[in-house]
Amino acid sequence: MPTNRRHLILGTAAIAAATCMPRVAAAQTATGPFRLDPLPYPTNVFEPYIDARTMEIHHNFHHQAYVNNLNAAVKDYPAVAAMPLEEILAKLGDVPEAIRTAVRNNAGGHANHTMFWQVMGPGGGAPAGDLQAAILRDIGGLDTMQGRFNDAGLRLFGSGWALVTVTRDGTLAIETRPNQDTPLMEGKRVLFANDVWEHAYYLNYQNRRADYLKAWWNTVNWNKLAERYAAAKAGTLDI
Repeated sequence: MPTNRRHLILGTAAIAAATCMPRVAAAQTATGPFRLDPLPYPTNVFEPYIDARTMEIHHNFHHQAYVNNLNAAVKDYPAVAAMPLEEILAKLGDVPEAIRTAVRNNAGGHANHTMFWQVMGPGGGAPAGDLQAAILRDIGGLDTMQGRFNDAGLRLFGSGWALVTVTRDGTLAIETRPNQDTPLMEGKRVLFANDVWEHAYYLNYQNRRADYLKAWWNTVNWNKLAERYAAAKAGTLDI
């Protein structure tokens, strides 16, 4: 690729990544009850499917900014600050109106991303046991689930999440949510989800969301998903 074209592409990607970032920069870490956990694996572990630079920007800047903004929103509201994240999201109607939108966006962003890093991981194996049986029973098997999930993510207009929800009895369903909304806001639980905001894939895939959605399955940690599935049935799954 000619140098000038390569620079143009990289420059466009950098601008897109920067404009998608939440308002508070990661370097300005706000104090408060909510914290960003370090990634449980190296940032380059998913290459070539997700590049290390995207992982760094996504975690250290985008996710950190949601945490910063959430801490800033609740700093004068100790009753909200003391609540677990999933409870805040389930009771948004009880959050003071003055901060409700900021809490919705940033608590949702924090919860979604916390879950996102957890459901990915190297050496993730394959679906087995109760989870494999549930995928076959409720969605038609792994190949069907991947196809329907990718289609849902591709059809989602703008930014948001493609998700698989799980009920207390173990029933699975494919859903989507816009922006940083989450089924936790409806008292549901999420088995796993994929982030289809452009900042999750633009450096590698530009506008090729379909390619990203297909590649992302190579990062899924099925052992972790089996743990989350068992926790959902036991009533102990939070984020």
